[in-house]
Amino acid sequence: MKISSKQHVLRWIMIAISFLIISLILWNTYRFFQKFKQEERVKMENFSQAQIELGKIIDLNGNISDFPLKIIQSNTTTPMIIENSEGDFQSKNIQKHSDNNQEYLKNLSLKFSNENTPIEVIYEEKTLSTIYYGNSDLLNKLKYYPFALVLIFLLFSGVVYFYYKSSRTASQNKLWTGMAKETAHQIGTPLSSLIGWTELLKSEAVNPTYISEIEKDIHRLETITERFSKIGSIPILKTTNVITATKESFDYLKSRSSKLITFEMSATDETILVNLNPELFSWTIENLVKNGIDAMKGKGHIAISIQSTEALVFIDISDSGKGLSKKLFNKIFETGYTSKKRGWGLGLSLSKRIIEEYHKGKIKVLRSEAKLGTTLRISLKRL
Repeated sequence: MKISSKQHVLRWIMIAISFLIISLILWNTYRFFQKFKQEERVKMENFSQAQIELGKIIDLNGNISDFPLKIIQSNTTTPMIIENSEGDFQSKNIQKHSDNNQEYLKNLSLKFSNENTPIEVIYEEKTLSTIYYGNSDLLNKLKYYPFALVLIFLLFSGVVYFYYKSSRTASQNKLWTGMAKETAHQIGTPLSSLIGWTELLKSEAVNPTYISEIEKDIHRLETITERFSKIGSIPILKTTNVITATKESFDYLKSRSSKLITFEMSATDETILVNLNPELFSWTIENLVKNGIDAMKGKGHIAISIQSTEALVFIDISDSGKGLSKKLFNKIFETGYTSKKRGWGLGLSLSKRIIEEYHKGKIKVLRSEAKLGTTLRISLKRL
């Protein structure tokens, strides 16, 4: 128990560290983006200053120095538009087909001014030009990078959530398995006592019919004990005549159900062999029949029919209950779902697990109509 607790704590420490690492990456990315943006701003301010210096040099000497030109020409990544004092636009690092389109450049300059504050080139208190500049390709890519990290963060959170949920479900399953096995163990003691008392009654000249009925119920308790003891274990499958196995469960339920319910079973006389665990298969049939009885509120008609092909055998259990809407065809097999005021919602989900996981078959709602009833179908591979 201590080892399990330590492992649980260690897992949460690892999860916390992972969240911390992702948070640091997001924070550093944001800081890098802002720093890079500021550097581009400084670069554009240097560009504007170079234009002023270039104007000074031309005015004084009539010659152009290499240094301001190098600064101006060094910008090959940042897209920008220069508006001169006469309102004409020139572009740099923008697609060629838009270079001479003044209307396009004017609209683009408005977009750039929303991204970054325009820089005015002022010389001797006179505005020579205005520089509008947008974000470079690298900066645009960095701008969306945090969103990608946030998406990764959300996906990671989802993985953690589903991990926690599955771990919790696994713990609950382990608890239910332990409780089932303990229940089987607890039933075993009074059951042994009942068997002993039955043998004593036989020697007391008690009506044999009474003893026969008691023995049937003892056998029933033995079957239930066997079922609970198998929960959580891999069941042993035996070559079994599915018609005989179904009829035994059917007859037992028929003899112990209300006279307000009529039972009908139809099957061929041939032997249909499948790999079955008789105890668990019987449990499934009982769950499906009892589910139908509940749907009919204790009054109606239950029918079981068995059909087969060369590869498969189909066991259909029909009731004359209130029926189901199509949206519930899959939901009724979910653990915890029940339409009854009192119920755990385990019967059909348990049946699905027995048929599909243990017997590699299929179970589904074959058809259902309002006020006409529902038919559930079990499909198993035929030997």
